[in-house]
Amino acid sequence: MSVDNRTRILVAGTGPVGMISALAFAGAGFDVVLAGPPARADDGRTTALMVPALKFLDRLGVLAELSKDAAPLKVMRIIDGTARLIRSPMVTFRAGEIGEEHFGFNFQNRVLNAVLENAVAEHAGIAWRRTLVENWTLEESQVVATLSDGETVEARLAVAADGRNSPARQAAGISATSKTLPQAALVLNFAHSRDHAFTSTEFHTETGPFTQVPLPGRRSSLVWVVRPETASQLAELDDAALSLRIEQQMQSMLGRVTVDGGRQIYPLSTSLPLRFAGKRVALVGEAAHVFPPIGAQGLNLGIRDVEQLVAMASKHADDPGASAALAAYDSGRRPDILARTGAVNLLNMSLLSDMLPAQLARGLGLNLLGGLSPVRAFFMREGLRPGSGFAALASSLGAPRRRSPTTAE
Repeated sequence: MSVDNRTRILVAGTGPVGMISALAFAGAGFDVVLAGPPARADDGRTTALMVPALKFLDRLGVLAELSKDAAPLKVMRIIDGTARLIRSPMVTFRAGEIGEEHFGFNFQNRVLNAVLENAVAEHAGIAWRRTLVENWTLEESQVVATLSDGETVEARLAVAADGRNSPARQAAGISATSKTLPQAALVLNFAHSRDHAFTSTEFHTETGPFTQVPLPGRRSSLVWVVRPETASQLAELDDAALSLRIEQQMQSMLGRVTVDGGRQIYPLSTSLPLRFAGKRVALVGEAAHVFPPIGAQGLNLGIRDVEQLVAMASKHADDPGASAALAAYDSGRRPDILARTGAVNLLNMSLLSDMLPAQLARGLGLNLLGGLSPVRAFFMREGLRPGSGFAALASSLGAPRRRSPTTAE
């Protein structure tokens, strides 16, 4: 692929996955058109990115700027905060247990979006059209996107980073199984009087997880999953009352709590397409998978989508949208996506279920994690990167054993 005749890639969607896609494809030598408006400046959420995702962002040249306003995640805990008959012991995961300084960093979304937008705007290989795709025409040899301003863009491959209701996915005729959950996430940031020691704590409750993640200083972000009507009631409380509710829910583990402004509510749902590519369209991010916010998996999974898609496109540089190339992407991503979405959805269902077998299964699993360090290490490594837990296990089993000393040869 020559510099003067580079294959064009169209990325639809300007969330973090879309902008990361544009930067990654441009960095790999492709001609990139990015379509979509700038991200919302009032996004109060935060995103925890694990070490493999951080290394990918570092290769894109954005990690140094991002790290200026991030907090490392050195310890992650799960606490059973239910009042059910069967309750599990606390499980603590320490990065040092698997030889890592930290599991990752927690970023504020507004900072993440701003840094990515600056990088996209400054990249000579990316043409950013700050408008939406209004119409898709998928031809045998290319895709043609008509933008809202009337401009048309032709490309060999369309990257659908346009969200859970992806118009690009619909244009490609890829159906998805979706479900609205009886849950909503209340999202906010808060200050606290005790040091968090770079520890994230996920309380499991009957309505879903209550997850505190450290921010710089004595501050943390919160994702509190409850019933939709409860989320609305909590959001309507004054600052003092809501701060007290959060402190009580956390069992005062971080001392006195003071909430920031800017509370936001996000209804939860699940979505999984029947395939992850087709008709010159490849799905990434929430176009490819939607599940509840448990275990910091969402954007990390999306970045792995991008990483694998760019690797596939580089192997088929002349035509990355060809059927064989997209079939390779689909089969390559399927095990990781199905495993992650399945595990998160199963855990979420076990929290909502009042059935004793579900509680027993969840309790047994957490007991194994808490009591057996090899099992815990395996899941920590798998949580960072799929396959790394199996690789470490195989390495340990294949390591030569030291011979026992004998009195005579």
